[in-house]
Amino acid sequence: MCRKQYISVRAEFRSDGIMLPQSIFWTDGRKYAVDRVKKIISARSRKTDERSDRYTVEIGGRERDLFFERNPEPYERPLGRWYVEAREQQRISE
Repeated sequence: MCRKQYISVRAEFRSDGIMLPQSIFWTDGRKYAVDRVKKIISARSRKTDERSDRYTVEIGGRERDLFFERNPEPYERPLGRWYVEAREQQRISE
């Protein structure tokens, strides 16, 4: 089972309007550089079934999906939020 894990992202906004993630910051403070953006598509999350912009990126030589969830109100702040699909931690009952 997966859930959305909202994260901080440093992104570049190009003159053609494309937004490209440069690095991500995990909730515990770890920072990861995005080596390459391989693909950007508007698609449903494979795990949560919600529509977002899905960025297929390479981080540390591994391919990952990074999502940008747009605010449904275009003139409201924030513009949107970044998230990754994180596994739910299963609890073992004693």
